[in-house]
Amino acid sequence: MDFKKGAKRRSFLVAAGAFGAAAAFGQAAKWPSKQIRIIVAFPPGGLTDAYARHYAEFLGTKVGQQVVVENKPGAGAIIGIDAVAKSPPDGYTLLMTTSGTVWQNRVLYSKLPYNLDKDLTPIAVFPSGPLVVGVPEKIGVRNFKEFIAYAKKNPTSMGTYAPGSYPHMVADQINRTEGTKIQSVHYRGEAPMWVDVAGGQLQVAVGSYQAFNTVSTRGVRPIGVTGNYRSPKLPDVPTLVEQGIESRLVELEGGLPLMAPSGTPEAVLQALSRAAVEWSNTPTAAKLRESFAIPNKPKNLAETRQDWERDVPVWVKLAVDLGVKLD
Repeated sequence: MDFKKGAKRRSFLVAAGAFGAAAAFGQAAKWPSKQIRIIVAFPPGGLTDAYARHYAEFLGTKVGQQVVVENKPGAGAIIGIDAVAKSPPDGYTLLMTTSGTVWQNRVLYSKLPYNLDKDLTPIAVFPSGPLVVGVPEKIGVRNFKEFIAYAKKNPTSMGTYAPGSYPHMVADQINRTEGTKIQSVHYRGEAPMWVDVAGGQLQVAVGSYQAFNTVSTRGVRPIGVTGNYRSPKLPDVPTLVEQGIESRLVELEGGLPLMAPSGTPEAVLQALSRAAVEWSNTPTAAKLRESFAIPNKPKNLAETRQDWERDVPVWVKLAVDLGVKLD
């Protein structure tokens, strides 16, 4: 290559890059100039919706624009995710969903209307804390090993809050490792799932402490929690790991990602991330975490990206190893 031509080309590329960065900065500097939408891929009433609404209120006050939450449940969160994935990458349409729907779904479904590796980028992951495993008291089990023994002898259904969700994977893994035939029953969110546990239509469910607590006085007993530490609200209930359940899946803690379409200006992503971290340090956020028994807070954008790169392959491999397919 001619040196002078090469130098000119390099100068052009540097100038083009600087122009692109300046354009992105200019776009971010004018953001936000209108209403921001946060699409929640689940119905109102659960932890995902609660996080979205509290964050939206804080963000709106911080940036001086209205931030609205729009629930778009259905099809295992595909409807809500698709709406965001196909939105302009300008910081005005965001997504709140569960980690499974943007981590495992890339292998749980053979075909999706979007590309989870390319179309969305993380802003923050709101921790979900230990999830509660609850059963109707009338089935007479007091721990997870007793539940497995029960499931081997009786027809058993486990409630999940979406196809491909964490409870769905837990049920599938128990069936594979223990020889049970637990049937997964998918609900559009946690609230109706726990109501059916209380009513005896389901023999077990796994979900957030706050949602479980709505039926804890209606004959629903906690027999374990997921993750590596006990729930602050249920200190006497051992983790599944403590109960000898040897599964990488029950050790893991998912979360509730806040995401934007890929290509959203970096300055906008940084601003949205800072707002999540700032909100997490408010008394309102502390009260929400206390209600849901969540000890952890979301991290900054750089740490979120590091965790994302580390954790997503682990969850994807678990889904591949289990061989679950939803279509």
